[in-house]
Amino acid sequence: MKVAKAWRLGSMVDLQILPGSRHRPAVKRPIWIIFLVSLVSLFLICAYIYPPHGGTACYVFSSRGCKALADWLPPAPARELTDEEIAARVVFREILNTPPQSKNSKIAFMFLTPSSLPFEKLWDMFFRGHEGKFSIYIHASKEKPVHVSRYFLNREIRSNEVVWGKISMVDAERRLLAHALKDPDNQHFVLLSESCVPLHNFDYVYNYLMHANMSFVDCFLDPGPHGNGRYSEHMLPEVEKKDFRKGAQWFSVRRQHALIVMADSLYYSRFRDYCKPGLDGKNCIADEHYLPTFFNMIDPGGIGNWSVTHVDWSERKWHPKSYRAQDVSDELLKNITSIDLSVHVTSEEKSEEQVQPCLWNGIRRPCYLFARKFYPETLDKLMMLLNF
Repeated sequence: MKVAKAWRLGSMVDLQILPGSRHRPAVKRPIWIIFLVSLVSLFLICAYIYPPHGGTACYVFSSRGCKALADWLPPAPARELTDEEIAARVVFREILNTPPQSKNSKIAFMFLTPSSLPFEKLWDMFFRGHEGKFSIYIHASKEKPVHVSRYFLNREIRSNEVVWGKISMVDAERRLLAHALKDPDNQHFVLLSESCVPLHNFDYVYNYLMHANMSFVDCFLDPGPHGNGRYSEHMLPEVEKKDFRKGAQWFSVRRQHALIVMADSLYYSRFRDYCKPGLDGKNCIADEHYLPTFFNMIDPGGIGNWSVTHVDWSERKWHPKSYRAQDVSDELLKNITSIDLSVHVTSEEKSEEQVQPCLWNGIRRPCYLFARKFYPETLDKLMMLLNF
């Protein structure tokens, strides 16, 4: 009994000596961190589902920060094309994959003019001796031209009125292409105005265009009011704002590209109906946006994003600089023909210059084959200086 009692007492002593169990206070979780992480996650999910598409959506950020966010996020799922888009793109792809078949390739020179061509004598000198390598087409919208060169006789096509800024300008371009495409030997198509002049001899121009692996369509992204500010959401779903582009109308295109322009009715109809001066309080100019946007959507890798026709916008006015007789000199022509950088200026309040080299088949070369706008009074000086 004593032994048992001693054991119990010893047990009690032992129990008293042992340290008591530790009661740890409940850990206080950092609620504010969890809340912050949740908020950021929710923001990123919303940004992915509803990506910023314009200045309003990016109000809380700088435009640069908004662009950085858009670049960081995964690309939005591709939109499902409509039946009309699928049908159109099948036709376009078939045309683009068809190789040229002419053994006697020619350049179609298409003149868009209100009446007579003041530089026919200069063009006559340019064409002389190269018969069989070119064709001429004239769209005279106001008066029947009076010709001084045999190359231009009876080359007028049926013409309609052309109003600057309206779809009738694009219609005239398509009309010229349609007539020029009738000749299967025409493999390159150059759009020119009455104020355009050649800068090089015929052989240089022919080799530059015929051996190029692309068309030359002026095309750039202008986020400003005179660029994407002209876009109308009525063009949806076929034409999205992210694809909307701007550029000068003076194109030079390969036969496959001329054919897809003529095959297009879907995208053309969107610009015919919703790109016009005064619509929704905007001044959308169809000839500045239709082809740049069309090629940016259908075959962006098939075009050089500059026009081979030089024009001087340095005065930053509604219309480019026009050259008088006193402006024309050997130095002026050399300066233009030596330019190997394409420069686009955006219409934002703080305008941005977009500069890129003119890469011909991957090789940096001078950009321009033609130039505008020259007054008729410059003819004699140009003939003396160019002397093809």
